[in-house]
Amino acid sequence: MKNTGTCPKCASHDLLRIPGTIGHGGSGNNIQVGWWIFSGVMVTRFVCATCGFSEEWIESPADIERLRKKFGSG
Repeated sequence: MKNTGTCPKCASHDLLRIPGTIGHGGSGNNIQVGWWIFSGVMVTRFVCATCGFSEEWIESPADIERLRKKFGSG
């Protein structure tokens, strides 16, 4: 959806982009990579407003590298 602008389940173009957040105690849509509250990597959601299908993406190449360092390559 992020790359095509089309829902792969229903072919709708009515998509929502919901940015990742980091809240109190590490809450929000993120992946923690350290002990500090703001050390999380933001996870952006793309949601089809027609059928509800969703995808999650790490949009920052620097954040992808932080995840690779923390969790390994596979």
